[in-house]
Order: sequence, then structure tokens, then C-alpha cells
Amino acid sequence: MVDGTASIVPEATRIRLDIAYDGTDFRGWTRQPGLRTVQGELETALATVFSRDGAAPALTVAGRTDAGVHALGQVAHLDLTPAQFSGFSRARNGGSVARLAHRLNGIAGLDTDVVVTSSSLAPTGFDARFSAVWRRYEYRVADARAPRNPLVRRGTLWYPRALDASLMEDAAASLLGLHDWTSFCKARDGSTSIRTLQEFGWSRQDDGILVARVRADAFCHSMVRALVGATIAVGEGRLTLERLVGIRDALERTSEFKVVPSKGLTLLEVGYPDDGELAARAEQTRARRGPLEAADRPRPFERAHPNQQNYDE
Repeated sequence: MVDGTASIVPEATRIRLDIAYDGTDFRGWTRQPGLRTVQGELETALATVFSRDGAAPALTVAGRTDAGVHALGQVAHLDLTPAQFSGFSRARNGGSVARLAHRLNGIAGLDTDVVVTSSSLAPTGFDARFSAVWRRYEYRVADARAPRNPLVRRGTLWYPRALDASLMEDAAASLLGLHDWTSFCKARDGSTSIRTLQEFGWSRQDDGILVARVRADAFCHSMVRALVGATIAVGEGRLTLERLVGIRDALERTSEFKVVPSKGLTLLEVGYPDDGELAARAEQTRARRGPLEAADRPRPFERAHPNQQNYDE
């Protein structure tokens, strides 16, 4: 049953959590000894909820965001044992698993920087990380033409020079497609820098803030912030469009642009296929892929490396 009160309980019950957080005071998503992280806070709360029914469930996340990165649409899953599932149902008087979000938020308190926006029974085959088909981010910049609003300072980069949004939009469009993003990523053992950049664009809002919209099948470490920094360099006149593409194709890190700070970056949404395709998508994502050959053409539906870390920043 949808409300989680079925009489026959499976070996494990998978729950999807949708999560939002202000990343300013977190050392990223991943649990680390002695440091405050989003995963650490949530798993501590889960340990309280399920304290009577064995070890606390662990979280698997769509993208392991780095220190200072925010989220409005992060997704994670956890697997409950039959005892945990039954115990929670009894404690909530047979209530829906949607009450799990309420319980976790109650433990965190009203004035908190991490919120579980919803909890639900996951469809068959769902994997928060491997079933995802894309992740969408935005990056906010207040340049010299935008007012300094202290109320948005925790999620907006203040940039001291005027930027040309039109040039930045052209620069972003020139980078789209399937490429090896070595020039824009921090190398990590066992992972690949091959990604499909599905959407990248810049616009200036009515309040003067410049906003980058970025979507890809997955992101390697520092990729979004490097892309933003490179297109800012174009908007400032320090890089040409031709040089930007040349940097990408050189497959080498460069000092010609700066990787921008985490504070302006927010994970907005994680995309998943229809329920009937979730398991197949997860299997495809786990399937190992080889390096991108120079003669290869972009293939929009190329799948990601199984060991990609999805740090996303």
C-alpha cells in the first residue's frame, strides 16, 4: 500500500527523502569524523528515530555536494529493515512514511539549516544516485551592476567588476555537449571526467543578479564552479570564446580563470526517468565506460562512469 501499512513487509523498504539545506555552515554532504556535515546531521536524527530497532539506516545521495554548496532539491534514499519499518509504523499509529520527514525535522528544530521537504516510499528499482538522469544547479553572482543585498549574501557571490551577460551566455552555449572536462575538474582516483553538459546559460534578473543555469547527466569535482569562473572571465573580457573552447579541448588545468567559491552554488533538482525505467537506468549508470577517444562524436545519451563521485562541488 502507498501509505506503508501493508501487512506483508518486504525484506527491506526503500524510502526516498527530498532535502534542502543552506550549506554555509556544513563541511559538505559526506559524513566526516569531527566535522558537521549534512549526512552526519541527518543520520544522527535517523539514529534517534530508529533507536529501538537496530543500527541506524545509512543514506545514499544523488550528489555529494562539497563544503558551502546549498541545495533545494537534493535527493537521498535509505533502506529500512522489517523491524524498523514495522516499529516506525507502530510508533506513528499506522501513519504514512510521509511522517518520517516530519519526525526528522522535529528533531532538527524549527530554526535549522537542513530540512527534509518530503519522505515517500521509493518506486521499485529506485536508487537516488544511480537512477538519476541529470542534476540541475544554479550559480548566483552580484557584479558591480547589481545592488549589494545583505539578505542574500550567503547564497550569492559578490563580484567587484561589471560583467557582460550576453558574452557569458554565448560562452556557456559554446561548451554544451558530451566532452572530457579534465580542464574543469579536480582529478579523483577511479573516476572519469567525461560528462554531457545538457544545459548552460546566463541571464540577468530584474534585481540585477546574474544567474547561471547548469544541467548535466552528472558533474565531476569542481566542474560547475570552474565553468562559472571561466565564463565570468569571458564576461569580464579576460578570455575569448575561442580560447575558452581551446581550454576545454586541451584537457589540462589552467590558471587563466579562477574557480569561483561554493557560496553561490545551489543544487536545484535531480531528474529521474519514469518508474518503469528506474532499475534499468541504475544498471546502465553502473556499467563501466571507457575513455572518450578524440574521434568520438558527442552522444547525448552516453552513460556515466560507475565510480563517478558526483561531488558536484
